[in-house]
Amino acid sequence: MLPSTYHITRVERTLRRFEEDIPMLNMRVKDLSLERQRSARQFASALIDQTRAELQRLLDEQPERIAESGEVPCEPAD
Repeated sequence: MLPSTYHITRVERTLRRFEEDIPMLNMRVKDLSLERQRSARQFASALIDQTRAELQRLLDEQPERIAESGEVPCEPAD
């Protein structure tokens, strides 16, 4: 099983990419109908919300694992 810090780092990176992609999303959907633009933006927003919730869940579990093992794990390389 991979360490929880690895999962946290991956989810943080994914969340950052989703958030940074919002301006590009707006450019990609500008030629679509208003309904489809709204749908794409709602989907992106829901995805970001789910990713934030997953990150929060992982962070909430993190202190328990560190306390159990007694050591702080290293961060994975990119």
